[in-house]
Amino acid sequence: MSDDVMSRPARQPDRTEVTGPEQTDVYDVFEPDPHRARGYTVALVHGGFWRPTHDRTHLGPLAEALSRDGFHVVNLEYPRPGMPGGGWPGTADALLANLAAAHADTDLPDAVVLVGHSAGGHLVTWLASEDRVPDLLGAVALGPVADLATADRLHLGDDAARAFLGGSPDEVPDAWAAADPGRLRLTAPVALVSGEHDDIVPPEVAEAYAATRTADDAKATTALARGADHFDLVDPEHPAYLLLLAEVEELTLGRGGPHHPA
Repeated sequence: MSDDVMSRPARQPDRTEVTGPEQTDVYDVFEPDPHRARGYTVALVHGGFWRPTHDRTHLGPLAEALSRDGFHVVNLEYPRPGMPGGGWPGTADALLANLAAAHADTDLPDAVVLVGHSAGGHLVTWLASEDRVPDLLGAVALGPVADLATADRLHLGDDAARAFLGGSPDEVPDAWAAADPGRLRLTAPVALVSGEHDDIVPPEVAEAYAATRTADDAKATTALARGADHFDLVDPEHPAYLLLLAEVEELTLGRGGPHHPA
């Protein structure tokens, strides 16, 4: 497998909405065929270890595939450290604001499922905590950096969590406490999907997060995508896509029926 999905071309979004003054105050919309529309919004949050190197465009193929399967898709952008507004808590605040703007978009269904990859998996798990997002059905976290303590112990991404949060757990303990989903109350269901052969964010990170859950939390499940590595998880041409689709459908089933945009 290669990481060619990171640069594979996809169709242009149906529209791009600007939500503020910064370059990252933006989201793309991929619309389904009206006859296949399921009446749910899937909001994508890209990865890249919270660094400026990768932006939302590499999730274009995934956004295209999900829209083809009947979902309204929002591909969210957010600032990373070194960019205006990036770092903690700016990254999280800006992502929340972009998601709120998408939720206010009258052409998108209200009910939303979050899908995040890698660092985006961390962000969607954080968003699914502490009742932060209205009309949230749940989140699917793909190869997620969901437990920051484990990520730090494993030095994932050359200590990317420390760069994101501005220091070590001893140096900025409040930031680590506020940013780590493993230390927060989960208030919407989350499905954590790891690649069997993922050596960038190994499955033990998702398992560590799941082990922190209590009876007071919303449901957290883990799944293993057989034969998949880190990038296969966002490749709609890989069998892992069918697992992602099943997890999204599981979150939408029996949730009071879809709300179609006016």
